[in-house]
Parts: sequence; structure tokens; C-alpha cells
Amino acid sequence: MEVDWGLAFDIIGGMVYHPGSLKSDFLLDPSVTFLNHGSFGATPRPVFDAYQHWQRELEFEPVEFIGRRAPALLRDARAVLADYLHCGKDDLVFVPNATYGINAVVRSLHLEPGDEVLTSDHEYGAIEKTWRFNGHKQGYSLINHPMPPLPFDSKEEWLEMFWKGVTGKTRVIAISHITAPTALIFPVKEVCQRARQAGIMTVIDGAHAPGQIELDLPDIGADFYAGNLHKWLCAPKGSAFLYARPEVQPLIEPLIVSWGYQSANPGPSTFIDNLEWTGTRDIAAYLASSDAVRYIVEHNWPEVRATCHQLAVETRDRLVEWSGQPPIATESWFSQMVSAPLLPSLDLPKLGEFLRSRKIVVPIGEWNKRKAARISVQAYTTREDLDYLIRSVQEFASRS
Repeated sequence: MEVDWGLAFDIIGGMVYHPGSLKSDFLLDPSVTFLNHGSFGATPRPVFDAYQHWQRELEFEPVEFIGRRAPALLRDARAVLADYLHCGKDDLVFVPNATYGINAVVRSLHLEPGDEVLTSDHEYGAIEKTWRFNGHKQGYSLINHPMPPLPFDSKEEWLEMFWKGVTGKTRVIAISHITAPTALIFPVKEVCQRARQAGIMTVIDGAHAPGQIELDLPDIGADFYAGNLHKWLCAPKGSAFLYARPEVQPLIEPLIVSWGYQSANPGPSTFIDNLEWTGTRDIAAYLASSDAVRYIVEHNWPEVRATCHQLAVETRDRLVEWSGQPPIATESWFSQMVSAPLLPSLDLPKLGEFLRSRKIVVPIGEWNKRKAARISVQAYTTREDLDYLIRSVQEFASRS
């Protein structure tokens, strides 16, 4: 099953998106100013309806659905997703979340004592814990290479600075495509190209990338790439994928051993056989990912992203001017999610309580001694939402 992207864009070519014009499509509490799409996402009503349709199909005849229909349904859903990501349908498999996908890779790789896994100091905590857990068992080290203060002038400058962390012991490079604490888009294609030349394996955490930026997985060239669909692609919770280049798929072992392992009825790939069937579970979120892909195509998502990005830039710039703190990156380094600086003097726990009292949902924190709010701007976000956040932060600061 394939999506005719050209036809889809011809159909919606005249559509004009205005900030927040899709707000009514989402199920979010209208009394809440929701600026944290980056944590768990939010699902549009048509996609959620499709999700519930598949759940009802399962309940109507569980044995028929799980025992007989599921393989073909999953294959069709993978085909739609693979078409969107420009990869082969047998080169990716559905997983519950990106952390699960990274775990499947980490637990499959057999490194030696003294080996090193290189990452940066911008990484997501759960992924760091995964590497450290396995490193304690196998004897290798996770190296959090500190990156100098931003902004960088170019991708090449960033790459040279990051590459200073590579040593003769580096066996794997494991970094984010879009970082969780700082919302930066790392030049992972350039990293993967250089790593391949050096004989170093690459594992990319793409938790925030699908839907927020365009993706061509073979062009990126990562050995392994895990991405969430429930975040910026707006699929239901519990929908993600793990991609592996065909050459490295035999390395992956089943994280959960079930009937797919050494299957009596093998599919086109042991990679899929080993990971797709993990026992009885609800696959509705996986199947509805196809509807999420169709939704963003039908709603002219490149324009939605561009408008949201501009709102993110404007909001970041207003907080930069107010706080007097420099931005951590120029606007080419982020998309719809931005880390905006706050006053160094602010009491973050109290600010968090104040914002929650105003029904504003936005993560605030400190990274490398810099206080910031990580603001997500999605199709339902309005200028008024962002104005309310800024006014509230300024009011709190004036009381402190």
C-alpha cells in the first residue's frame, strides 16, 4: 500500500495554514495552554478515530484479528510508513517507542571491554541509562563528549568539534537527531558518513524527528535509527519504529523472544520476525500510524511546520530580548521545538508551580547551567498561547 504524494500535494496545494487553525482537530483540554507536544505528542481526532476503529476490530473477533489478520495489516502499515520515510518496507519494524528500539539495538551489540560508545552531552537520559546499563555488563564505556557553547557557524564546525571525541577505541557513535534537552537538530547525515568511512557503527535516536523534519533514512545512512511516531507525526501513543540498514539487520536479536524467533512461517526478514511479534498486545497504534501519515499529508504539513517554526523563532527571540541571555543556536538548528532562555535568577521549581497554576504546560529546566523553557509549537498552537506564556513568565519574574 503506497501513498501517491504528488497527487496528495496537488489536492491540498491551495490550502493555506494559519497558526492554530487545526486546533479543533485535537482532543486537548481547551482550558490548558499546551506547549509540550515534544514529550508525548497529541493525536488529531481523525487519527484517534482510526485508532479506536482498530481496537474495536480486535475486540470484535480477537482470534481472527490477532491470529490471522495482524501480519498483513502490519505489513500494509509498514509500507505506508516506509514510503513516507523513503526506505524499504522490510527495513523497519514497529516498536512501542524509540527507547524500546534503541534497547533492541544496544542489547544486541556485543562490544568488548575497553571499547567506547561516543555520544554528546545533549542526550536523553533514558538512552544514556540504556548504554550505561549494558556497558556495565560488557565492560565498555559511554563517553559523553562535551560540546562547546553554541551557536556554531556551520555543520562542518560542529562535526569537527564532535569528532574530537573519537578515539581508537570508539566502536559506536550514538547521538540524537533532535536533542531532547536543547531541541537542536544535529547533522547526523554528516556524522554517519564520516563514521562509515572510519568503520564506526552509528545508532541514531530520532525520537523527535518524524513529522518535525523531513526524513530520508537511506540518505541519512545510519546503521540503526529509532523514531517515535506518537510525537510529531501525531500517531497514537505507543507507536514508533526501528530502522536498520539491510547489511546490519542480522545483528539484531529479539528483545522479547516469542513466536517470531525461528518462525515456522518466516516472513521476508528475520529482523521483522524477531521484533514484530512479542506476544499478545494491542497493535491499533501501529495500524493508525498510516492514518497519521495521511493526515499530515492532507493538511499540507510543510506549510504547517514552516509557520510553527516561525512562531518558535519569534517566541525565542522575545525571550532572548527580555532575559538578556544569548540563544543557544541560530534558527537553522531547530524546527518546531525550541529551547528559549530564561533569567538565571529564576527559581525554576517555583516558576513551574506558577505556570501550572496558570494551566500552562511547558517543560523548564537547566542544561549546562543555562535555564530555559523547551517550547513546542504544533498545528494547534496560537500566537495567543505563546503570548500568554511570555506574559506569565514575566509576571513571575517581576514578583520574585
